[in-house]
Amino acid sequence: MNVTSLLAIALGAILTNNFILVKFLGICPFMGVSRKTDTALGMGVAVTFVMTIASLVTWAVDHWILSPLDLSYMQTAAFILIIASIVQVVEMFLKKSVPTLYQALGIYLPLITTNCAVLGVALLNIQLQYGPLESLVYGFTGGLGFTLAIVLFSSVRQRVEEAECPESFKGFPIALISAGLLALAFMGFSGLKVF
Repeated sequence: MNVTSLLAIALGAILTNNFILVKFLGICPFMGVSRKTDTALGMGVAVTFVMTIASLVTWAVDHWILSPLDLSYMQTAAFILIIASIVQVVEMFLKKSVPTLYQALGIYLPLITTNCAVLGVALLNIQLQYGPLESLVYGFTGGLGFTLAIVLFSSVRQRVEEAECPESFKGFPIALISAGLLALAFMGFSGLKVF
């Protein structure tokens, strides 16, 4: 595995194949936790941590347990159990160490368990036949892309809520329009040739 291909995986996960803005995975926390930038950043860091650890652990479970025993049909169930365990550890850590962030994230923290972006990165690692290092890089940079998208969106959302707009667009409708425009901007990265 050379540095160029790892860099291509990283840039792809952050920009050209961003889980939220290009693949449209993980929209629930993206819309729910993006009202304040600090909460969005906290959610992004938590999701990045879970994605990174889940990528490595799910790769190991698939490579050493599921595939050798011909149990590949159990991937989704096994991966969800692994992700749920990791989220429980993160939740306990935040509750003890950063209670304000734990309360700010509220119901969205346990929902990381069923966040399709986290499950998506685990399944895509297997589908793309990544090795352990590639899986780790893809999980970490996928989480960074998630964080970038949710923090950018929270900044846009705070500005849009302060701006004047027609009454029928206030709140969630203008947030959806802003998210769509941000997604269009990120889709422009797919036209760039890096290497």
